[in-house]
Amino acid sequence: MLTRTALALLLAALVRAQGDGKDLDALISDVFQKPNNQTATQPEPPPGPNLQPNSAGGSGEGIPGTGSCECVPYYLCSNGTINTNGEGIIDIRINDGPCGSYLEVCCNKEDKVKDPITPTPPPVRSPTGCGYRHPEGVGFRITGDKENESQFGEFPWMVAILREESVEGNPQKLNVYQCGGALIHPQVVVTGAHCVTGKNKNFKIRAGEWDTQHMQELYPHQDREVQTVTIHPEYYAGALYNDVALLFLKSPVDIADNVDVVCLPPANAVVESGSCYATGWGKDVFGKKGKYQVILKKIDLPIVPRDTCQSRLRTTRLGTHFQLHSSFICAGGEPQKDTCKGDGGSPLVCPIGGKGERYFQAGIVAWGIGCGENQIPGVYVNVALFRDWIDEQLKANNLDISGYQY
Repeated sequence: MLTRTALALLLAALVRAQGDGKDLDALISDVFQKPNNQTATQPEPPPGPNLQPNSAGGSGEGIPGTGSCECVPYYLCSNGTINTNGEGIIDIRINDGPCGSYLEVCCNKEDKVKDPITPTPPPVRSPTGCGYRHPEGVGFRITGDKENESQFGEFPWMVAILREESVEGNPQKLNVYQCGGALIHPQVVVTGAHCVTGKNKNFKIRAGEWDTQHMQELYPHQDREVQTVTIHPEYYAGALYNDVALLFLKSPVDIADNVDVVCLPPANAVVESGSCYATGWGKDVFGKKGKYQVILKKIDLPIVPRDTCQSRLRTTRLGTHFQLHSSFICAGGEPQKDTCKGDGGSPLVCPIGGKGERYFQAGIVAWGIGCGENQIPGVYVNVALFRDWIDEQLKANNLDISGYQY
């Protein structure tokens, strides 16, 4: 589903790279940042945040069976398609109606209303604490989610990190999807260091995103520019040790039902069991056949104990002498269930015992051997190991750290 790099590829290529006079930093930069023109016949489009919204829709006149109806956002029609409390049932697997989006309905003109049936939520609500997941969605829920689609607003801390790029002949800058991340403070995002290294790059984050190709959701997403990027001082790009970075935003996001912060684990907490979730818009399979996801996906993954993970990784190209660095934890190992290319920096969250639907961020998507290989776990940054460092960085910027505590 989601992203990471094949560390073994880097290790296997080391000797060859040294012979070519190429250092590891340049090699990993190639793997993470540059498309492989030798294996892809055409550049892969980035996931939806930089794509244009679906423009289909408009008047239904002339469409057989629709009469004089008009395609409008589902919450602006009172013809009975949507319940008066906004809890509409939308099947994301079916899109064969006259409207171009499953988030629109064909509404008779006399039934069209100017104001949403469900009032627009206030941008700021009373704080209830970090890490609240919404398993039934926010404002509406989808059915037919057979490919691990998340509900709208299910993981309100999930953000997309976008890179601004200029295209010759186009005065407008494009927002190119870079990686995933997680809100830990209204003004701070935690992500993988490998996602945001390099000079002269301008980033922004998009919070509250869900379906990257439509903009009819009841609760809007929020874009914020990144003011500074702080990378862990011991980050090693060659093997992705200490692969963690903080993005400090120019202005805070507005906390809403679909935009909120995740909890962080206590410093040096040991996470070696439990069923957790990874989320992202990354590829469904590794390689050029893989496709980036339009709707935010979720994968339930078991935490794999450290010794077990190292043993399984030694059965791969990494070899029998591979040593799993202390900055990593592992999860997954089930066939076809894994994070993948495009998911780097995205959160791995685990339930807080005895707290209902509250979650803490145990990991950050880092790397793996392929995607979804049987008995081969994915490798994630051990967030608990960096809790003290994260606290220090927020305090240095005069930001409160209590918001991600539980």
